[in-house]
Amino acid sequence: MNSFKSFSLLFYFTFFALTAQGIESNSQTLLKINTEKSTLKWIGEKITTSQHSGSLNFKSGEMTIKDGLVVSGNFIVDMTSISVEDISGSEKKRLEGHLKSDDFFSVDKHDKALLSIKGSKKTDKGFLVDANLTIKDLTHPIQFNMVSIEGGYNADLVFDRSKYNVRFRSGSFFENLGDKLIIDDIVLSSELRF
Repeated sequence: MNSFKSFSLLFYFTFFALTAQGIESNSQTLLKINTEKSTLKWIGEKITTSQHSGSLNFKSGEMTIKDGLVVSGNFIVDMTSISVEDISGSEKKRLEGHLKSDDFFSVDKHDKALLSIKGSKKTDKGFLVDANLTIKDLTHPIQFNMVSIEGGYNADLVFDRSKYNVRFRSGSFFENLGDKLIIDDIVLSSELRF
């Protein structure tokens, strides 16, 4: 009788342990971005090492965490919100207008950019994320690092603007630009709050 009870208890403990483990391994969390508290900063550089910087706004965003990894997500950026923050006055207004024009991001035709997360791997400091970045209806794969912070995540990525047909003073499209050349790589730094 005692052996039967012991076997029954062992069976139930094993069953519940396996069930709990299954729930944990299959559990996932959907995080929706707080667009008011999240930030997205950009930096663009010239060959002379001078640079401009500014910000963009998120329209929406969400990502799914499963087994401690970022497994999917979509973030939509409002390209009409592009602003310049390192200068002011008429120069600021002029550059913002130029960035929105067909020389750069053609925001009248392409008012949104999309980052679609496909998966991630753990690193010593956080995650290495695999994603697709869509700008001006052109999509290319991209990798970037993401680090967990209190209340959200920090993510930093670099994209090559020439892949998205952003041609102005690009060495990928024009020769002999000299010190007029603008580097193709654009740096994005985001603080994602959920």
